Amino acid sequence: MTGIPPDILVGLPGGEYVAPGLADLAQGRESVPALVLAIASARLGEAGILLPPGGPSEPELRLYRLLRDQCGDEAHSQYNAHLRRLGSLCRALESRASTSLA
Repeated sequence: MTGIPPDILVGLPGGEYVAPGLADLAQGRESVPALVLAIASARLGEAGILLPPGGPSEPELRLYRLLRDQCGDEAHSQYNAHLRRLGSLCRALESRASTSLA
């Protein structure tokens, strides 16, 4: 499912989302890691992390609802924190990819 070596994720912010998120997506489970990955599926695909086909529709909305159920009033801040971490993961993957090509 991923076209990059697993060790490239070591030490990356947000790298902890990838393995469990891919496993959950492959099993059709909605989890925070799965939905976070689904939000950035195109960007992750460009970085070599290919998500299973048929991912969830509207992953942003589904993530927020899941966090609301889990965190109540803290859902908004948790949602934003996950999106920031996802952005950090994407930037780090892009940086590593460009460094390895140089």
